[in-house]
Amino acid sequence: MRCSLILGALLACSSILLAQLEEKDEVKLTPKEELMEQLFSERKSLEALEAAIKGARELGIPEQAILESKFLFHIDRAEDADIAKMLPQLLKQAEKFKLSESEVFGSEDDWLAILEYVRAISALQKGEKQEFKKHITEAFWLSPRQGAAFAPHIERLRLMDAMQDVKLEKEKKYLNTLDAESTTLGKVMADKKGTLLHFWSPWSPECEATLADFFATADLLTKNGIGVASILPEASAKVNAEAKAMLVATGKNIAGHWMLDTEKSPLSNQLKVQTVPAVVLIDAAGKIIYNGHPSNEEFWNLLEKLNPEIKRPELREE
Repeated sequence: MRCSLILGALLACSSILLAQLEEKDEVKLTPKEELMEQLFSERKSLEALEAAIKGARELGIPEQAILESKFLFHIDRAEDADIAKMLPQLLKQAEKFKLSESEVFGSEDDWLAILEYVRAISALQKGEKQEFKKHITEAFWLSPRQGAAFAPHIERLRLMDAMQDVKLEKEKKYLNTLDAESTTLGKVMADKKGTLLHFWSPWSPECEATLADFFATADLLTKNGIGVASILPEASAKVNAEAKAMLVATGKNIAGHWMLDTEKSPLSNQLKVQTVPAVVLIDAAGKIIYNGHPSNEEFWNLLEKLNPEIKRPELREE
């Protein structure tokens, strides 16, 4: 079995377990050990994980370990809705929790902290902010060392609270990267079911690596009534020129608007964009309904609510 890096530090494996795994790497694994390895490393699909779980049950792997593997699967894929759905199973398992049957928890408090964490995620999915605060605070109290995993949800909640007060300037002009003309957010948003603002940079390795995937996303959205504007937060002629060269080099007819942010009162500052790539989703009424990373499951769920015809495309094969 391999320890999973759950959002940086969600679960901590004991030093004894790590030592045991290092020793096993040097020898041939038994069928049971190979199955445990698969159970905790599978990330391709839920179907593949369920197949591994079936095999684990046949070999008598404790239900505690099986439940942990499924939890880690959804954590690593940032699937908050699926994490919330696991709450009844986790609560039922809590009644018969045995530390000796756990593969990833170092103490019972670590396990109890995860229960509070899932309660908090469930509350967040329902829009119950006070319940979220109550349970995430308890999770911190039970297991402070897992705080790095809990913090992103708190930051996200605070960010979306701040977005409620943002008033977009629809008539403000932005320079177009590809043709040096200017456009406004009002033109991008006009008569659309929603609008996507995509913040990126030619200097970002992640943006460069995922640009082809974004081209497919932009094409999908524009064909389904969603306005798309890709914005360079660095308001300089140099970055604009490098971005244009990168886009032109594709030789494709790229969907959406490609714009340079302004030096005065930049939109990226107003929307609190600190890293790229980042996306901001706006509904037809001009309300900001999402601000975060484009790979997040919530982002795609909200897009589908704006237009049920929108389904998340498959990523490119590397």
